[in-house]
Amino acid sequence: MQHYEIAIVGGGLAGQVAALALGRAGRKVCLIAASPKHDDGRTTALMDQSVRYLERLGVWDRIAPSSAALSVMQILDGTNRLLRAPPAQFRASDIGLHAFGYNIPNKALAEVLDSALATEPNLSRIETNVESIALTADKVTIAIDGGEVIEADFVIGADGRKSITREAAGIDVRKWSYQQSALVLNFAHTLPHGNVSTEFHTESGPFTQVPLPGSRSSLVWVVRPEEASRLTSLPTEELSTIVEARMQSILGKVTVEGKAQAWPLSSMMAERFGAGRVALIGEAAHAFPPIGAQGLNLSLRDSMTLADLLSGQHDRPIPADAGDRYNRRRKPDVMSRTFSVDLLNRSLLTDLIPVQMVRAAGMHVLNAVSPLRNALMQEGVEPGRSLKNFVRELGKQIRR
Repeated sequence: MQHYEIAIVGGGLAGQVAALALGRAGRKVCLIAASPKHDDGRTTALMDQSVRYLERLGVWDRIAPSSAALSVMQILDGTNRLLRAPPAQFRASDIGLHAFGYNIPNKALAEVLDSALATEPNLSRIETNVESIALTADKVTIAIDGGEVIEADFVIGADGRKSITREAAGIDVRKWSYQQSALVLNFAHTLPHGNVSTEFHTESGPFTQVPLPGSRSSLVWVVRPEEASRLTSLPTEELSTIVEARMQSILGKVTVEGKAQAWPLSSMMAERFGAGRVALIGEAAHAFPPIGAQGLNLSLRDSMTLADLLSGQHDRPIPADAGDRYNRRRKPDVMSRTFSVDLLNRSLLTDLIPVQMVRAAGMHVLNAVSPLRNALMQEGVEPGRSLKNFVRELGKQIRR
C-alpha cells in the first residue's frame, strides 16, 4: 500500500496549486484526479496577492504572457431604474500598484500548472477517480478505481461541489440558487481597452468586460436562464451586435470569438472547511456567482493557509487536528466574502426603492471619500490590510 503525507483529491486549478505549493514545501504529495481536459473557455482575474503567490511558486513568468493587466476598474449603472448609481472608477495606481491583478484564460493557467507539476519531485499523480475515503484519528485510507488503496496522513478535498471528500468527513453544506445564468465568451474589438475593466450593473445582474492581451476581452454576462439559452443559440454576428450595444460601443465594433457558454448560478458553503485530518478547498468548500473576481482568489488563499499550516515543520508528522486549525483560520474570510457577493448580487436584482437608494448613496460616498475608496480597493486585492490603511489615510485627510 502506497503511503503519502498528503493526498489531494481533485485536479482543478485549486487542487493543482495546492499540490504544487505543498510539494515544493517538502511534503510527499499525491494528486488524485482523472486526466485533465483543458477545454474551459472561461478566464480568471487573479488579484495582486494571488499573482505574488504564483511568483513565489515559480510559475508566474510562464503565465504572464497569456495575461492582461487590470489597471482600472469602473462600474456603470446600466439599469433603467428611477434611482441610478453614479459611475465609479478605481485605479490601481491610487494604492501603489501597477495593476489590481491580471486576467488569464483558464486553459493557459491549467497548462502551465500541469507542466510545473510534471517536474515536481515530491509529487505523484494518479489519474483516476476516487471510489471511497475512510477517515480515522490516525490516517486516511483512499480507495481508487481499479481496486488500489492509498494511505495518507492528511487529505485535501479539491473535488468540487459534489465532493466525495466532504461527504466522507460528514460535513454538511448550505446551498442556495439564483434564477440566473452566466453567459461567458471572449470577443475582439476595434478600440483598445487600455487595461480597463468595465462592469455594467443591469436588472439581471452584472455585465463585466475584462481585458485580454491585444484588442480582446472576456465577458461574464449574468442574465435569466431563458435569456442565456436564447443568447447562446444566436448566430455569432447577431450576438456580437447585441454585446456591442450592451457595452454602449465603448470598445468599438465587437466580434464574438467561438461559442458562448452558459453556466447556471448558485452558491454553496460548507458548514466547516476542515476537521481532523481533512481540509476542503475551492468549490468543495465554497462557491458563489462570478462577481467581484473572488472565486479562484479565495481558493488560492485556501492553498496559502494550508501551505503555511502544513509546511512550517515538514520534517514532523502532520498533527491530527490540522483540519480544525485550518477551519478556524479560513472561516472569517470565506464567510465574509460569501455574504458580500450574495448581498451585492441580490441588491442588483431588487426593484425596491430603499435598496436602490442605498446602492446609489454608497457609490456617491465612494466617489467622495478617497480613503474609503482606497480601503475598499486594498481589501479586494489583499483582505485584512485595508482597515489599518483606512485609519491612516483618514488621519491624513483630517490633518489637511
